[in-house]
Amino acid sequence: MLDRKSARPSVHNDPLTIQAALGARMLSAGGHDDFNQGQVSCRRPGSADFVIKGALVGFDEATPQDFVPGQVDPLAPPHRLAPPEIPLHQAAYEARPDVNCVVHSHSPAALVFGALREALVPLSHEGALLHGETHHFTLTSNTVLDIGVARAIATTLSSGIGVFLVNHGSLVVGKSVRQAVVFALMLERACRLQLDALATGREFSTSTMVDVEAKREFVFADLSIRAYWEHARRRVLRTTPEAGEW
Repeated sequence: MLDRKSARPSVHNDPLTIQAALGARMLSAGGHDDFNQGQVSCRRPGSADFVIKGALVGFDEATPQDFVPGQVDPLAPPHRLAPPEIPLHQAAYEARPDVNCVVHSHSPAALVFGALREALVPLSHEGALLHGETHHFTLTSNTVLDIGVARAIATTLSSGIGVFLVNHGSLVVGKSVRQAVVFALMLERACRLQLDALATGREFSTSTMVDVEAKREFVFADLSIRAYWEHARRRVLRTTPEAGEW
Protein backbone atom coordinates (compact mmCIF):
# COMPACT_ATOMS: atom_id res chain seq x y z
CA MET A 1 0.00 0.00 0.00
CA LEU A 2 1.27 3.46 -0.92
CA ASP A 3 1.22 6.47 1.35
CA ARG A 4 -1.01 8.89 -0.59
CA LYS A 5 0.79 11.94 0.73
CA SER A 6 4.21 10.87 -0.45
CA ALA A 7 3.35 8.36 -3.21
CA ARG A 8 6.02 6.16 -1.63
CA PRO A 9 5.65 2.76 0.05
CA SER A 10 4.42 2.82 3.63
CA VAL A 11 7.03 2.20 6.32
CA HIS A 12 6.17 -1.48 6.61
CA ASN A 13 6.19 -2.16 2.87
CA ASP A 14 9.26 -0.10 2.12
CA PRO A 15 12.10 -2.25 0.71
CA LEU A 16 14.51 -0.49 3.07
CA THR A 17 12.45 -1.52 6.10
CA ILE A 18 12.26 -5.07 4.81
CA GLN A 19 16.03 -5.07 4.46
CA ALA A 20 16.39 -3.82 8.05
CA ALA A 21 14.08 -6.58 9.31
CA LEU A 22 16.20 -9.16 7.52
CA GLY A 23 19.23 -7.51 9.13
CA ALA A 24 17.64 -7.94 12.56
CA ARG A 25 17.20 -11.67 11.91
CA MET A 26 20.83 -11.88 10.78
CA LEU A 27 21.96 -10.21 13.99
CA SER A 28 19.97 -12.77 15.95
CA ALA A 29 21.62 -15.63 14.08
CA GLY A 30 24.99 -14.00 14.78
CA GLY A 31 24.54 -14.00 18.56
CA HIS A 32 23.23 -10.47 19.17
CA ASP A 33 20.01 -11.44 20.98
CA ASP A 34 19.25 -10.06 24.44
CA PHE A 35 15.51 -10.43 24.96
CA ASN A 36 13.92 -7.42 23.23
CA GLN A 37 17.02 -5.26 23.74
CA GLY A 38 19.11 -3.73 20.98
CA GLN A 39 18.08 -1.90 17.85
CA VAL A 40 18.75 -1.55 14.16
CA SER A 41 17.71 1.59 12.32
CA CYS A 42 18.18 2.91 8.79
CA ARG A 43 17.48 5.86 6.57
CA ARG A 44 17.90 6.96 2.98
CA PRO A 45 20.99 9.12 2.37
CA GLY A 46 20.49 12.69 3.52
CA SER A 47 17.08 12.05 5.06
CA ALA A 48 16.05 13.56 8.38
CA ASP A 49 13.73 10.56 8.91
CA PHE A 50 14.57 6.95 9.67
CA VAL A 51 12.93 3.70 10.72
CA ILE A 52 13.91 1.73 13.80
CA LYS A 53 13.00 -1.63 15.31
CA GLY A 54 10.28 -1.11 17.88
CA ALA A 55 10.82 -1.48 21.61
CA LEU A 56 8.71 -4.58 22.21
CA VAL A 57 10.39 -7.16 19.96
CA GLY A 58 13.80 -8.77 19.77
CA PHE A 59 16.08 -9.24 16.78
CA ASP A 60 14.94 -12.87 16.55
CA GLU A 61 11.28 -12.04 15.96
CA ALA A 62 11.37 -8.66 14.24
CA THR A 63 9.34 -8.25 11.05
CA PRO A 64 8.89 -5.15 8.87
CA GLN A 65 5.65 -4.46 10.77
CA ASP A 66 7.68 -4.03 13.97
CA PHE A 67 9.62 -1.02 12.67
CA VAL A 68 8.47 2.48 13.55
CA PRO A 69 9.37 5.91 12.19
CA GLY A 70 11.87 8.20 13.87
CA GLN A 71 13.37 11.61 13.26
CA VAL A 72 16.95 12.79 13.58
CA ASP A 73 15.69 15.87 15.41
CA PRO A 74 15.83 14.92 19.12
CA LEU A 75 13.05 17.41 19.89
CA ALA A 76 10.58 15.55 17.67
CA PRO A 77 8.05 13.54 19.71
CA PRO A 78 9.01 9.84 19.47
CA HIS A 79 6.65 7.17 18.21
CA ARG A 80 4.88 5.43 21.11
CA LEU A 81 6.70 2.17 20.28
CA ALA A 82 10.09 3.73 19.66
CA PRO A 83 12.86 2.19 21.80
CA PRO A 84 14.07 4.29 24.74
CA GLU A 85 17.59 4.39 23.27
CA ILE A 86 16.49 6.18 20.12
CA PRO A 87 18.84 9.08 21.06
CA LEU A 88 21.79 6.80 20.16
CA HIS A 89 20.53 6.64 16.60
CA GLN A 90 19.58 10.31 16.38
CA ALA A 91 23.04 11.39 17.51
CA ALA A 92 24.83 9.06 15.10
CA TYR A 93 22.83 10.32 12.11
CA GLU A 94 23.19 13.91 13.26
CA ALA A 95 26.99 13.65 13.51
CA ARG A 96 27.64 11.46 10.47
CA PRO A 97 25.92 12.35 7.16
CA ASP A 98 27.62 9.28 5.65
CA VAL A 99 25.87 6.91 8.07
CA ASN A 100 22.60 5.36 6.89
CA CYS A 101 22.30 2.42 9.29
CA VAL A 102 22.98 2.09 13.02
CA VAL A 103 23.16 -1.14 15.02
CA HIS A 104 23.18 -1.20 18.82
CA SER A 105 23.37 -4.55 20.59
CA HIS A 106 24.51 -6.35 23.73
CA SER A 107 26.29 -9.24 22.00
CA PRO A 108 28.33 -11.20 24.57
CA ALA A 109 31.85 -11.19 23.11
CA ALA A 110 31.75 -7.48 22.26
CA LEU A 111 30.42 -6.65 25.73
CA VAL A 112 33.15 -8.63 27.50
CA PHE A 113 35.86 -7.38 25.16
CA GLY A 114 34.77 -3.78 25.65
CA ALA A 115 35.00 -4.19 29.42
CA LEU A 116 38.68 -5.17 29.05
CA ARG A 117 39.35 -1.85 27.29
CA GLU A 118 41.63 -3.69 24.89
CA ALA A 119 42.22 -2.44 21.35
CA LEU A 120 41.11 -4.73 18.55
CA VAL A 121 44.13 -6.01 16.67
CA PRO A 122 44.33 -7.60 13.21
CA LEU A 123 44.26 -11.15 14.52
CA SER A 124 41.60 -12.13 11.97
CA HIS A 125 40.19 -10.68 8.76
CA GLU A 126 37.51 -9.00 10.86
CA GLY A 127 40.16 -7.64 13.20
CA ALA A 128 41.98 -6.20 10.20
CA LEU A 129 38.87 -4.28 9.18
CA LEU A 130 38.15 -3.00 12.68
CA HIS A 131 41.72 -2.27 13.79
CA GLY A 132 41.83 1.44 14.64
CA GLU A 133 38.13 1.81 13.75
CA THR A 134 36.63 1.12 17.18
CA HIS A 135 36.78 3.21 20.34
CA HIS A 136 35.71 2.93 23.98
CA PHE A 137 33.06 5.12 25.59
CA THR A 138 33.43 5.08 29.37
CA LEU A 139 31.41 8.05 30.65
CA THR A 140 28.52 5.80 31.68
CA SER A 141 27.38 2.21 31.31
CA ASN A 142 23.71 3.06 31.72
CA THR A 143 20.96 2.83 29.13
CA VAL A 144 21.35 5.83 26.83
CA LEU A 145 18.19 7.89 27.26
CA ASP A 146 19.69 11.37 26.94
CA ILE A 147 20.70 13.10 23.71
CA GLY A 148 23.67 14.70 25.49
CA VAL A 149 25.14 11.31 26.37
CA ALA A 150 24.29 10.03 22.89
CA ARG A 151 26.14 12.95 21.31
CA ALA A 152 29.15 12.20 23.49
CA ILE A 153 29.08 8.64 22.13
CA ALA A 154 28.89 9.98 18.59
CA THR A 155 31.92 12.14 19.35
CA THR A 156 33.77 9.04 20.57
CA LEU A 157 32.74 7.21 17.39
CA SER A 158 34.22 10.06 15.35
CA SER A 159 34.81 8.80 11.80
CA GLY A 160 35.10 5.17 12.91
CA ILE A 161 32.99 2.05 12.49
CA GLY A 162 32.11 1.24 16.08
CA VAL A 163 32.11 2.15 19.74
CA PHE A 164 32.32 -0.16 22.73
CA LEU A 165 29.84 1.13 25.31
CA VAL A 166 31.76 -0.16 28.31
CA ASN A 167 29.77 -2.65 30.45
CA HIS A 168 26.80 -2.09 28.15
CA GLY A 169 27.27 -3.20 24.53
CA SER A 170 28.35 -1.72 21.24
CA LEU A 171 27.31 0.68 18.52
CA VAL A 172 28.19 -0.02 14.87
CA VAL A 173 27.47 2.18 11.86
CA GLY A 174 27.61 1.83 8.09
CA LYS A 175 26.70 3.59 4.88
CA SER A 176 23.98 0.98 4.25
CA VAL A 177 22.00 -1.69 6.06
CA ARG A 178 24.17 -4.35 4.44
CA GLN A 179 27.37 -2.72 5.61
CA ALA A 180 26.32 -1.94 9.19
CA VAL A 181 24.81 -5.37 9.83
CA VAL A 182 27.79 -7.20 8.34
CA PHE A 183 30.19 -5.00 10.34
CA ALA A 184 28.24 -5.73 13.55
CA LEU A 185 28.48 -9.47 12.85
CA MET A 186 32.19 -9.07 12.19
CA LEU A 187 32.71 -7.12 15.40
CA GLU A 188 31.29 -9.95 17.47
CA ARG A 189 33.47 -12.52 15.68
CA ALA A 190 36.61 -10.36 15.97
CA CYS A 191 36.03 -9.89 19.70
CA ARG A 192 35.38 -13.57 20.28
CA LEU A 193 38.53 -14.64 18.43
CA GLN A 194 40.72 -12.12 20.25
CA LEU A 195 39.24 -13.14 23.60
CA ASP A 196 40.08 -16.76 22.77
CA ALA A 197 43.65 -15.77 21.94
CA LEU A 198 44.02 -13.70 25.11
CA ALA A 199 42.71 -16.60 27.18
CA THR A 200 45.67 -18.76 26.15
CA GLY A 201 48.02 -16.37 27.92
CA ARG A 202 50.47 -16.75 25.07
CA GLU A 203 51.73 -14.31 22.44
CA PHE A 204 49.94 -14.43 19.11
CA SER A 205 50.72 -13.04 15.68
CA THR A 206 48.81 -10.29 13.90
CA SER A 207 48.71 -9.09 10.32
CA THR A 208 51.11 -6.42 9.13
CA MET A 209 49.66 -3.07 8.15
CA VAL A 210 50.48 -3.91 4.52
CA ASP A 211 48.26 -6.97 4.82
CA VAL A 212 45.63 -5.00 6.71
CA GLU A 213 45.30 -2.52 3.86
CA ALA A 214 45.20 -5.34 1.29
CA LYS A 215 42.44 -7.11 3.23
CA ARG A 216 40.41 -3.95 3.53
CA GLU A 217 40.60 -3.36 -0.22
CA PHE A 218 39.62 -6.91 -1.19
CA VAL A 219 37.90 -8.77 1.64
CA PHE A 220 35.81 -5.74 2.60
CA ALA A 221 35.06 -4.26 -0.81
CA ASP A 222 31.41 -3.44 -1.49
CA LEU A 223 31.06 -6.55 -3.67
CA SER A 224 32.40 -8.71 -0.84
CA ILE A 225 30.04 -7.12 1.70
CA ARG A 226 27.14 -7.87 -0.65
CA ALA A 227 28.25 -11.52 -0.86
CA TYR A 228 28.41 -11.80 2.95
CA TRP A 229 24.96 -10.22 3.19
CA GLU A 230 23.50 -12.66 0.66
CA HIS A 231 24.95 -15.61 2.57
CA ALA A 232 23.40 -14.32 5.81
CA ARG A 233 20.09 -13.69 4.01
CA ARG A 234 20.00 -17.28 2.73
CA ARG A 235 20.65 -18.49 6.26
CA VAL A 236 17.71 -16.46 7.54
CA LEU A 237 15.44 -17.80 4.81
CA ARG A 238 16.41 -21.38 5.63
CA THR A 239 15.52 -20.96 9.29
CA THR A 240 12.56 -18.58 8.90
CA PRO A 241 11.08 -19.14 5.42
CA GLU A 242 8.28 -16.66 6.12
CA ALA A 243 10.83 -13.85 5.74
CA GLY A 244 10.78 -14.58 2.02
CA GLU A 245 7.20 -13.29 1.94
CA TRP A 246 8.05 -9.85 3.31
